[in-house]
Amino acid sequence: MKKLIPLLLASFGHCALALEATPNLPPAEIVAQVLRANPGVQAAGSNVRAEEANRTSLEAGHYEWSLRLGGQQRKTNPTTGPNERYNEWNAAIERPLRLPGKGTLDSQLGAAGVSVAETMHGDALHETSRALLAAWFVWLRENAAAAQWTEQVALLQKQAAAVSRRQQLGDAAHLETIQSEAALAQAEAQQTMAKVRQQRAAEDLRRRFPGLPLNVPASIAEPQPVSGSQNEWVEAILEHSHELGVARGEAQKATIVAGRAGRDRLPDPLVGIQFSRERAGEESVLGAYVSIPLPGTARRATADAALAQADAAGSREAAATQRIAAEAAGLYQSASAALATWQAGQGAGERLSRAAEMTARAYQLGEGTLNDLLTARRMANEAQLAARLLQLDALELRYRLLLDAHRLWVLDEEKHPGD
Repeated sequence: MKKLIPLLLASFGHCALALEATPNLPPAEIVAQVLRANPGVQAAGSNVRAEEANRTSLEAGHYEWSLRLGGQQRKTNPTTGPNERYNEWNAAIERPLRLPGKGTLDSQLGAAGVSVAETMHGDALHETSRALLAAWFVWLRENAAAAQWTEQVALLQKQAAAVSRRQQLGDAAHLETIQSEAALAQAEAQQTMAKVRQQRAAEDLRRRFPGLPLNVPASIAEPQPVSGSQNEWVEAILEHSHELGVARGEAQKATIVAGRAGRDRLPDPLVGIQFSRERAGEESVLGAYVSIPLPGTARRATADAALAQADAAGSREAAATQRIAAEAAGLYQSASAALATWQAGQGAGERLSRAAEMTARAYQLGEGTLNDLLTARRMANEAQLAARLLQLDALELRYRLLLDAHRLWVLDEEKHPGD
C-alpha cells in the first residue's frame, strides 16, 4: 500500500496537468489529429516500420542454405584397353554458421534501430508541435495588430469628424483638418497592411496544418508566472528531450556496432555436405567440408573504425546534452522575464492612454494643439500595441516551456527517451 500511494499521487498529478487550462490555444484533441496527419510525422512512422523489418532481418541473419550442382565428363585412356567416357555429377548443400555471441549482438542492434526510430518519431511530433505553436502565435500577433489598428482608425475617425465640425463652426483652422485627415490616412494604411499580414499568417496555418480551426479569440489571456526553479525545468526538458534521446540511442547503437565489428574479426565458417557420382555410377562419394576465411587487415581496420565511430557518437551525445541544457535554461529565463516585461509594457500603455485622454480634454478646452493630441494618440497606440505583443510573447514562451517539458499536447505515440 505504501508503494501504491506515490503511484496514485503521480497519476493524479498527471491528470491535473493534462487538464490545465490553455487559453488562446486550439483544442488539444484537434491539435493531436493535425499533428498525426502531418506528412513529416507520418514519414517518421514509416521509418519505425522499416526498422522493425530490419530488426527481423538482423535476427535472421544472412545465413542461408545454398545448393551447388555440377556436372563433368571423365575420359580415360588406358594402355591395355579402349578409351572410355563417363558422365559424372555432384551436388552440395552448404550454409555459413553464425558464431556464438554474434546472434545476440544482431538482435540488440535491431532493437536499438527500432528504439532510435521510435524516438525520432516522437521527435518529429515534437518539432511539428513547435512549428505549429510558433505559427499559431504569429497568427495571434497579426490578429492583435489588426485589432489595435482597427481601434486606432475608429478613434482617429471620430477625431477627424470632430475637427471637421469645429472647422465648420469656425473654431479650428483648415490646417488642423488636414493634419487629422493625414493621421487617419496613415492609420488606415497601417490597418490595411496589418490585415494583409493577418490573412497571410492564417493562410500559412491552413496550408501547413490543415484542419486546424482558426477562430479569432475574443481576448488575450493574462500570462501566468512560471512555477518551479530553473534546475527543475532544465531536468524536465532533458528527461523528455527526443533530440537527446536520439543522440543517446545513436551512441548505444554505435557501441553495439563496434562490438559486432569486433566479433567479425573472427570470420564465420561455412559448412557443407557434398555427394557425387563418378564413373557413370560405379563410384558414389559422400563427404563433408568446412570453409574458414582467413582474417586480414581489412577486418581489423573495420573494427577500429567502428570503435572510433562509437566514441564520436558518445561525444555527440555529450554535446547535445550541453546544448539542450543551455537552451532550456535560456528558455526558462526568457519565460520568467517575459511576465515582468509585459507588466511594464502594460503599465506604459495605460499611462500613455491616460495622457492621450488628458491631452484630448485639453484640446477640447482650447488649452492644447491638435499636433500635441495626434502625437499623444500615436504614442498611446504604439504602447498599447507593444503591450499586446509582449502579452502574447509571455504566453508563447510559457507554452513553449511546457511543450519542451512535455506538459502540453502530450500524445500517446510519444516515447520517452528512457523507455
